[in-house]
Amino acid sequence: MADIPLRIVLIGKDIELRVVSLIIRAREVSDEVVLLDLGSNDSTVELAQEVGCKYLHFSSTLNAIELAKFMQEADIEEAKTTLAIHITDGWKLQDISLSINRARELWDLHISYVTESGEEDSIEDPILSELNLRHIVMTQSGMKAMADYPEEATQEALDQTLRVRIVRASSNINIQQRESLATASKFAQLFYWMLESKHPLLLFGIPGIVLFFLGYRLSGNIVGALEEINSTSIGVTLATIAMTLIGLFSIMVALILYIMGKQVEQIQSQYDWPSRT
Repeated sequence: MADIPLRIVLIGKDIELRVVSLIIRAREVSDEVVLLDLGSNDSTVELAQEVGCKYLHFSSTLNAIELAKFMQEADIEEAKTTLAIHITDGWKLQDISLSINRARELWDLHISYVTESGEEDSIEDPILSELNLRHIVMTQSGMKAMADYPEEATQEALDQTLRVRIVRASSNINIQQRESLATASKFAQLFYWMLESKHPLLLFGIPGIVLFFLGYRLSGNIVGALEEINSTSIGVTLATIAMTLIGLFSIMVALILYIMGKQVEQIQSQYDWPSRT
């Protein structure tokens, strides 16, 4: 039985400027990180050692089959799932999230490859050893099967009992789109936290009730007490009305969040989400 649920293997050469941040980011979402060095001439390996990352030297041709063979023969513990990411000049740190999502989908083999510029169409029946890897996800059974294939094996030769997907990597999103997606992701995380936590409901609900009650009572008293209409009286009246409306809005937000939180709990209880543990 594998002791390591998810191992991330970072594959690259001369990436000293990024290797530490890559290792730290990968450790946040995996159980072990290994650097697969392709023959760096800089301090990539030394920096990896300084942060306590295991490293291996890979001298064969980088393709899915050779990589699977190497990982099987390497002197490391077995992992339930291995995610190998090829770090190139075109690869960005933000891309790691997509690869991690693919690893969590429980594929036996998931290969993402890149093509030369100008080649837009996916290859119908690609030769596995000729794919320019972006990332590859392998379970134990997937790694064993991949390591046993000959160099000329194609996608059609893959074991039909395995859960396999081979896709061409999409083009990198431009900076403006990345910033928009990052902002949306942070908002989604905040919104989900609001659903999971009861504190935001209290922060919205209790002040909303207080403001609504005070605004409602004050508006009635002020309207009855006013003897003349001037700018001051109108301003005070509008302020109390605004207080009442803000309180009402806060109460509505609190109720909506409460209802949505209950719906999330109901959906989670209806489905048995896949787990690695």
